[in-house]
Amino acid sequence: MEIWINPACSKCRGALHILDEEGADYTVRRYLEDVPSADEIRAVLERLGLEPWDITRTQEADAKELGLKAWPRDDASRERWIGALAAHPKLIQRPIITADDGTAVVGRSEEAVRDALSRS
Repeated sequence: MEIWINPACSKCRGALHILDEEGADYTVRRYLEDVPSADEIRAVLERLGLEPWDITRTQEADAKELGLKAWPRDDASRERWIGALAAHPKLIQRPIITADDGTAVVGRSEEAVRDALSRS
């Protein structure tokens, strides 16, 4: 199990607390420092069953600067969104937990974190 976190994020700290409480075996990836490649983002999206716009923090300053809210959300624009996430990792929703069964969740709630734990 791997968890993509921003240490400054309270949701990330909460997810780590639950994982530690449950004695989970996991690896921490500080994705702002160890930036995921476009290929890694594609792989996580596949595991999540989501599109890039579904995991984009559109209220971030970088998102507003890029005008992301106006970008089309369709197959033709998918790679543009992935490129933006790879170039501006702050835009990636957090925390993302990859489970041992090949799936992933956005662990913003206790329920989502426990769901990831149940899959490992």
